[in-house]
Amino acid sequence: MNTKNTWIMVALAAGLFAFIFFYERHAFKKEHAANKVLPYLNVASITSVQIRPADQKEIRADRTNSTWQLTKPVVYPAQTGSIEYLLEALGKLTYQDRITALELRNRSKTDAEFGFDTAPFSLTLQQGDTSRQLLIGGRTALRDQVFLRVIGDEAIYLVDANLLKLFPRQANDWRDTTFISLKGLMFDRLTVTSGMRFFELQRDAADKVWRMTQPMKARADNPKIEDLLQKLQNLHAGKFVTDDPNADLASFGLQPVELELVVAQGTNNLLSLQFGKNPTNDASQMYARRSDQKSVVLVPKDPLTPWRALYADFRDRYLVTLPAGSVRSVEARGDAGFTVQWQTNDSWQVIAPESFPADAGLVRELMAGLAGLQIAEFTKDVVTELDFANYGLASPARQYILKTGDTNGPATTTNAVIAQLDFGAVRDNKVFVRRADENSVYAVKAADYQRLPSAGWQLRDRHIWNFTTNEVSRVTIRQNGKTRQVIRDGANQWSLAPGSQGIINDFAIEETIFRLGELTSAFWVDRVDENRGRYGFSVNSLQIAIEVKKGDKPQTLSLEFGGDAPSKFPYAAVTLDGQRWTFEFPWLIYQQILHCLTIPSAATP
Repeated sequence: MNTKNTWIMVALAAGLFAFIFFYERHAFKKEHAANKVLPYLNVASITSVQIRPADQKEIRADRTNSTWQLTKPVVYPAQTGSIEYLLEALGKLTYQDRITALELRNRSKTDAEFGFDTAPFSLTLQQGDTSRQLLIGGRTALRDQVFLRVIGDEAIYLVDANLLKLFPRQANDWRDTTFISLKGLMFDRLTVTSGMRFFELQRDAADKVWRMTQPMKARADNPKIEDLLQKLQNLHAGKFVTDDPNADLASFGLQPVELELVVAQGTNNLLSLQFGKNPTNDASQMYARRSDQKSVVLVPKDPLTPWRALYADFRDRYLVTLPAGSVRSVEARGDAGFTVQWQTNDSWQVIAPESFPADAGLVRELMAGLAGLQIAEFTKDVVTELDFANYGLASPARQYILKTGDTNGPATTTNAVIAQLDFGAVRDNKVFVRRADENSVYAVKAADYQRLPSAGWQLRDRHIWNFTTNEVSRVTIRQNGKTRQVIRDGANQWSLAPGSQGIINDFAIEETIFRLGELTSAFWVDRVDENRGRYGFSVNSLQIAIEVKKGDKPQTLSLEFGGDAPSKFPYAAVTLDGQRWTFEFPWLIYQQILHCLTIPSAATP
């Protein structure tokens, strides 16, 4: 084989490929660009679009500040996206074939032949000082193409008939269906009128939180208001009913108006949204209009129904709002009383009336319990000193004072008070309560109040003790007047002490002792030894004593079990710091204890 000829063929093939790739592709692009119907159209500079559908009024939209406004046959905000989409399509529009002026020279009825005498659309684009007009003619026999003429150009173009889908048939096709856009409105006041009902909301400039100012000053339900405003923002007109400025508004329930929302900035009313009655054939819709427009439209009824409620439904139903990390000290007064304080190592300490580590989880539950207290009843909006006794608030049964603190150190008595809650008398399963900074009395559910801790010991760190199985030497079990001892001989090795009988499960005992070494209280119940009988403790109760040696210091850790708590967890008691503590014992560990650390009734000592 001739190697020289082979390389010549390869070079020719490469050259041919390069010709096709560079020249032909460039030529295709040039030809494709030359096929544009409006090659000099600058979409961004178009300021006006006029469309006249056959046998319809002229539709005109003008661009102002990057938005489009319908100006004919009605003045109304336009769908900017639909207009921009049409303009972009015209800027990219290419013809699939063209009939030149020379080819049309001998045709006497060109307009009728190509459908321009009954043109479905004429389009005029204003670009600076230049005006361009297009006529849309009839479709081809296969109806996938349509004839198009640019006034001033004698040729006729065949373009994709899908272009017709972008043309509006009537002005409503280009109307913006958004009823109200609140994003561009700088407002801080909202008044709501529904028949004889009226209330006013004011948004604070600093924290952006809504507050009620009329018919009374009160905290407002900020999440609810923001949610309803968002639904208002999403409100769309389902139908444009009339644009007649002389229309009978009474027939739509708009004179007098049935529901009105006025958006304002300070004392300056910016916009009024008016809502009327339902059309007779559709109870899910209601008539509506804006004060800055003459049009009456139909909008969905459901997003507006909550605005018709009593003003009390817009009041904040939570007693207190506690931003995360804001509380550094809680003081409880009444009953036993206590003060719990945040520490620099991000822990909590009960500091009064005694001092011990607090359980971070229980403190979080306290905060959640206070923040979650919902007002079940707005008992009295304005109270006097004489009213306090009637509600048990002259000398509150309990108070919670929540304070801020320095994020770099513990709270002190000089820190600002976030809230003070005073709780009074209990009636009909409700507890009367007031905030020290408000002149109203509320009621909360008694069950919610009773879950709040009243004494510092209820917040004690729930970790009871900590040891490993290797530190355990012996376990003594007492139950129903009988005793059994098991000795740890090594890892997973246990034996009965002399004088003890029964069957033991090495692995079960090892696992149970391991779990007991990390024992925590499910819930602190009491710390008074005199209340033993209340919790089911007796001389026959199950008692477990664990002998532990940490270094050279042996100690015995003891547990006693009682009856079942309402939670179905068993009561248990333990001695900590020389004092007896009753608590609810974790249920799963208790099941393990029943399996391997009890004395069956038939067993002998």
